[in-house]
Amino acid sequence: MNSRFSIFTAPLIIAAALLSGAQTWAHGDDDAPAKPQCPRDQVFDTKAHKCVKQTSKDVSDADRTDYAYQLAKDGRYEEALALLDTLEQPNTAKALNYRGYATRKLGRTDEGIGYYLKSVNLDPRYARVREYLGEAYVIKGRLDLAQEQLQQIQSICGNKTCEEYQDLAEAINDSSKT
Repeated sequence: MNSRFSIFTAPLIIAAALLSGAQTWAHGDDDAPAKPQCPRDQVFDTKAHKCVKQTSKDVSDADRTDYAYQLAKDGRYEEALALLDTLEQPNTAKALNYRGYATRKLGRTDEGIGYYLKSVNLDPRYARVREYLGEAYVIKGRLDLAQEQLQQIQSICGNKTCEEYQDLAEAINDSSKT
């Protein structure tokens, strides 16, 4: 009985694990393992598994974009923007989202919203950009627009339990209390 149980359940467990990480892998968001912190003007190269100069032609745009997001999440907003400036293809949904995030965190909320809207135009089903756009609307006091983003996230996720939905709902709720 035990071996029969494992024969049938093992593929289901593997499939569930793969599906649960699909959104994260597709956009390289928060759940991905943290990369080492590199010194200023360097970026983590996932192929070489080390920090290299930002000017290195061997570092992919994907690595640059993901590392810029890590810099921004670490509060190194100016460095994140400088790294995003080195992209060969700067107009991707992820790069524009992360540019919007760093810009918003620097207090330039309207400029950040502009980048978020460009990202949404490129990938309307990118839940993370909708979360950040909604948070920017909360900052601007536009809870109606933040609620619209919350509904879009629910549609994308298919539920109210995904991280992006929960985070934006919390931001909206917190702003209503003040």
